Amino acid sequence: MTGGALSGVRVLEFSQIVAAPVCGVNLSDFGADVVKVEPLEGEQTRRTAAVVPNEGKGFQALNRGKRSLVVDLHDPRGQDLIRRLIPRTDVVLINYRLGVAERLGLGYETLRVARPDLIYWQNTGFGESGVEARRAGSDIVAQAYSGLMVTDAKVDEDGAPDLISIPIADIVSGFAAAMGVGMALYHRERTGEGQYLSTSLLRTALFIQAGAVMREPVSDAVLRDPLLEAAEAALAAGQPYDAMLGVRKDRQTSRAAFRLYYGGYRARDGAVVLGALTKQNRDGMRRVLGFPEEDSDDPDYDAMAPESVARAHEWKRRFRARFLERSADEWVRDFDAAGVPVSAVRMPEVMADDLQVVAEQVMWDAEHTVTGPQRVVGPAVLMSKTPTVVQRAAPALGEHSAEVLVEAGFPAPEVATLVEAGVVLQR
Repeated sequence: MTGGALSGVRVLEFSQIVAAPVCGVNLSDFGADVVKVEPLEGEQTRRTAAVVPNEGKGFQALNRGKRSLVVDLHDPRGQDLIRRLIPRTDVVLINYRLGVAERLGLGYETLRVARPDLIYWQNTGFGESGVEARRAGSDIVAQAYSGLMVTDAKVDEDGAPDLISIPIADIVSGFAAAMGVGMALYHRERTGEGQYLSTSLLRTALFIQAGAVMREPVSDAVLRDPLLEAAEAALAAGQPYDAMLGVRKDRQTSRAAFRLYYGGYRARDGAVVLGALTKQNRDGMRRVLGFPEEDSDDPDYDAMAPESVARAHEWKRRFRARFLERSADEWVRDFDAAGVPVSAVRMPEVMADDLQVVAEQVMWDAEHTVTGPQRVVGPAVLMSKTPTVVQRAAPALGEHSAEVLVEAGFPAPEVATLVEAGVVLQR
């Protein structure tokens, strides 16, 4: 019990990979008791890039604050065990492939019999209706299907599509689910009703690129339709994928001047990124660079005129040459002084010791049962009256199995019998 907004809320998390673990770790930070239900071999990301067996850093990062209950859900005794936990469970989180929960006896309609006011969230790849619903989904597949991969426009050394390195659809789905669970708990507090919540990687991927996906006839006629026509013509002519990306990029002419002030540049030693979104910011950037005559903020400037696009590309060339004259730290110092949003490009591996991160107390100390002391990234949200906290390090496999079952009223001899039979694993 942490005093958090969700203290006293009990969560059963049937999760894998990213989306549901992200939801669960956020609920834990708000004070919920989150029990991660794992198969006998453990959730598969335990082994991803693991130096210590079953304790990969990626798994630990998204599963801190939780307890581990290891159950063989393919055994009827394991399924019965879960059903006996449901009456004292407030929230179920699950992101198995569509239909798997029902085959394991974990579907919403089955579990709500034991607790009618249960809040149940499921995440899928493509949603729960339509011809694609039963397909397997993952973040990289959602990136491709939704267009995110084209928006990011990365290719590998062979010119083939490359993924956005962070599983962005998974992560945003997890955050959206945590928000939805909070709303469902609020609704239940007012009405006594539980409910079913669903998200999908496809829905999330479309939401985060809503401006490109939406249809609006006037803008589409000027921007979208000619872009699509050119890109499709390139593919029909047999041009490779990376050439199609180039055609698409070349057609997005209205952003050429915008990208002068909102993007990255190589410095003499590394790189800097600027986010000058206002005229005041852009004027400051022009002064620091020594190019006050750049005119894209003039009232009569037409971003789509061919001569304007040509001038923007020429200014880009001049900006690039100018940035190479000085170090990243020198540019950051001068742009900061001018009030222009700027940063040197950093590696994530150094951020735990960054002075600003330390000042903001983003990192939390924890003690892992297997690997010992560690510093983990803390809650994404801070609250003044119901503080968010890191409750504990990620659990070792089966670390809390007996503890969770005994708390739920299972007699100790029965727990011992389940462990001996291999239905439950206790570390």
